[in-house]
Amino acid sequence: MTGVPASAAGGSSGAHGAAAGAASRRPGADRAAGAPRASRASGSGGAGRLAGSGGADRSAAGQGGDRPPRGGKIAAAAVNQASVWNVANLLTMVRLLLVPGFVALMLADGGYDPAWRSLAWAAFAIAMITDLFDGHLARRYDLVTDFGKIADPIADKAIMGAALICLSVLGDLPWWVTGVILGRELGITLLRFLVIRYGVIPASRGGKLKTLTQGVAVGMYVLALTGWLATLRFWVMAAAVVLTVATGLDYVRQAIVLRRRGIAERREALEESEA
Repeated sequence: MTGVPASAAGGSSGAHGAAAGAASRRPGADRAAGAPRASRASGSGGAGRLAGSGGADRSAAGQGGDRPPRGGKIAAAAVNQASVWNVANLLTMVRLLLVPGFVALMLADGGYDPAWRSLAWAAFAIAMITDLFDGHLARRYDLVTDFGKIADPIADKAIMGAALICLSVLGDLPWWVTGVILGRELGITLLRFLVIRYGVIPASRGGKLKTLTQGVAVGMYVLALTGWLATLRFWVMAAAVVLTVATGLDYVRQAIVLRRRGIAERREALEESEA
């Protein structure tokens, strides 16, 4: 048995240690040196894996982020129901509640007390002002609801009709004026419903001017005016009646044109479908 010198043994162990160190350092070097080749070699594969992982992330995000939370539909329904109680609809409801109060004030003490008539005028003025704001707020801030579409025109005609009827009952306004104005309003409302299948009749500037003139004229009649103011309100009411009739005839013309156009478009669409 041949003995191994200590130096040789140390050298051998040193060689083994160096080899082990080199081996331990080689993977890092190999990784450092092979990183570009690996990245180039696996570019398409890595991109595919990245795309796959991105798609998985997106699908996971779609499952977790796009999916509405539990009870989301119930919450959305609750929001839609709560949206009925917006400021525009509240103004409309205030106008509806003012109608019986206005009638009570208008007919208090026989209907000829200037103090009560002044309070009735205040209620009428508030109703007219809210009529100006509720529609504007609903359109500007996207507060349009089915309730508002139905309640707003009802409130408008209720306060105006109540004022006209009270004035005619008290003898301050001829019944034929009340009949012309209310007949026009109800007739145009019915006409809108009849032609709604063909389109919507837009509100005209004449219609807006008519509404303003009617409000001013009726408000002046609600007040117990005398002298030249009583003469002035007569002419303002005359202008309101003229605008009422003229705009009513214009709405009838628009309804006829709209109906004819709608029938013609339906006929053309039917002929194209048959061809």
